[in-house]
Amino acid sequence: MGSGMTPHPTSMGLVDPSAMIMEEISVEQLDPLQRLRIRNAIKKYGGEQPLFTLADEELDGALGLCRTVNGIRRPTIAGLLMLGTPELIRMHIPAYEVAFQVLRGTDVKVNEFYHRPLIETFEEVESQFKPWVVEEEIQVGLFRVPAPNYDRRAFREAFVNALVHRDFSRLGAVHAQITDEGLSISNPGGFVDGVDLNNLLVADPRSRNPLLADIIKRIGLAERTGRGIDRIYEGMLRYGRPAPDYSMSNPFTVSVKFLNVAADLDFLRMVVEHDEKLGNMPIDSLIILSRLKEERRLTTSDLIPFVQKSESDVRPTLEKLVEAGFIEAHGTGKGRTYTLSAALYQRSGKRVEYIRQAGFTSIQQEQMILQFIDKHGSIKRSEVMDLCHLSGPQAYHLLKKISDSGKILKQGERKHAVYTKSL
Repeated sequence: MGSGMTPHPTSMGLVDPSAMIMEEISVEQLDPLQRLRIRNAIKKYGGEQPLFTLADEELDGALGLCRTVNGIRRPTIAGLLMLGTPELIRMHIPAYEVAFQVLRGTDVKVNEFYHRPLIETFEEVESQFKPWVVEEEIQVGLFRVPAPNYDRRAFREAFVNALVHRDFSRLGAVHAQITDEGLSISNPGGFVDGVDLNNLLVADPRSRNPLLADIIKRIGLAERTGRGIDRIYEGMLRYGRPAPDYSMSNPFTVSVKFLNVAADLDFLRMVVEHDEKLGNMPIDSLIILSRLKEERRLTTSDLIPFVQKSESDVRPTLEKLVEAGFIEAHGTGKGRTYTLSAALYQRSGKRVEYIRQAGFTSIQQEQMILQFIDKHGSIKRSEVMDLCHLSGPQAYHLLKKISDSGKILKQGERKHAVYTKSL
C-alpha cells in the first residue's frame, strides 16, 4: 500500500484497516462526484435517509469517510475507496481490483477490470450482470411471479460482501464470473476469524473492514442486519435450486458458486403460497425443504449440519413444517424421519414418487411382515428393515406392536431374536 499507511496485523480483530487515515492525501484531491453517487445510492437502496440531506463535510464525518488530523481533513482507507479518483486508489491501495467475466465454453464474452471507486464499480458490474439474467414466470393465484436464472438480490449481497470483506493487504481481484456451470464470486482473504463453512449461517456478523462494512450498510447496499448470508441462500433455495456452494473457499480466498440449474417451479409456487399465508418462509425451513427434496427422507440429526443449529432449534422448525402440511413425520423417537408431504407430491403430479420416498403405511408394513413369515417361516429385525425401508429402532417398534397384538411370537433376544406366526 501507499507510503502513508503502515500495515498492521488484523487477525486478532484489534485493527480496522479500513479506518486507517491516509495522512498524505487531502480532501481536495478526492472526487466530489462520488458523494453524489453515495446520495443517489441512499435514495435508490433505502439507506439512512437523514444522510441524504447532509452537507459534504457532514456526510464525510457521519460515515467516517474523512477524519480531521492536526486541523486538516484527510480520508480514511474506506473514504478513499468511496471518494478517491482511480489514480489515487491505484497509487495508495494497489491491491484493489474488481473483475467481471463471462465465459461461454472457451469463448470470452466479457472481460472487464475495474479500479474505480466502490459504488461506481458496483454499479458498473451490476449493469454488466443484468443482461445475463433470464426470467421465466409462473402464475400463483392472481399474481405472476418471476423465476430468474440468477437472483439479483443474492448476487448483489454476495458481490458487495466480496468487495467489503476482502483483504486489502493481499494482491488479487474480486472476481464475478459467469460460466456455463453457473455464477461464482470470490475475493482475496479467507473467512474472518470465528467464521468457517460449518457455522457460516449462524456466526455473528463480523468484517475484516468494519468501517467499510458499516458505510455500505448505512448507504443501503448491504443487508442492515448483517444477515446477508440468509439472503444469498434464499436467492437459490426459494427457486428449488441447490444451496450456494462455499466449498472452494480456503484460508486465502472466499468463493461462492451459484449453480446454473433450472428452477423447480412447483417448489417456488409452494414457497410463494407460504409467503402469502404465513409471511416470508424462514431460511431454516427453506434449507430443510430443499434437503428433503434432494434426499427424500431424513432424520433430525441428518438435517442439523445443514441448518447449522442445535437439535432443540431444528425440532420446532420441523414441527411447524408438519403443521403447515409441507412435510410428514414417520415413526417416533430417534428413528423418526421426515419426508415432503403427499399433498406436495400430488400437486406436482408425482404420486408414485411420494409412495417411493414415503414408504408404506404401518398397516401395509404389517401385512408385508405376515406374508414374509407365511413364506419363510420367520423374520428377523434386519429383514424387516430391508423389507419395509425402516431404521433399526423403527423395525423394533413395529415388531413389538405386532407381537403385543398377539399376531406374532418373539423367540430369542436382541440380535438372535426371530419372529414367527402365533399358533
